Amino acid sequence: MNNVTLIGRLTRDPDVRYTTDGMAVARFSVAIGRPAKADRPKQTDFPNVVVFGKQAENCERFLNKGRLVGIQGRIQTGKYTNKDGATVYTTEVVANNVEFLDWGGRNESPEDQVRQEDIPEGFQALEDEDIPF
Repeated sequence: MNNVTLIGRLTRDPDVRYTTDGMAVARFSVAIGRPAKADRPKQTDFPNVVVFGKQAENCERFLNKGRLVGIQGRIQTGKYTNKDGATVYTTEVVANNVEFLDWGGRNESPEDQVRQEDIPEGFQALEDEDIPF
């Protein structure tokens, strides 16, 4: 079984690039604290995260350094040879789901970004105050 669930804060803005066939690939890392032991100070892990497709585009649009996120995915390892000929081993989390756990700063939440052209004819946008429940 290869499942991972993480909650942490982004250590940098997502870096989004596109494959040759147009799929978005976002990369970022998160800071995740480990509980302190009686004889040791608190430690922090910084796993790298990779997100694909529409979710990657949403990460670029709504996330930035310091935002709290929940990530569900799997661990993936790999290796490559760098320009000096040395083998470099990698470990990253390939995210299946990224939940935005706090808002503010970079952009508004998706719910706040309703554009007039997205509203079907004969309907109007509602504010939270207009909803009776």
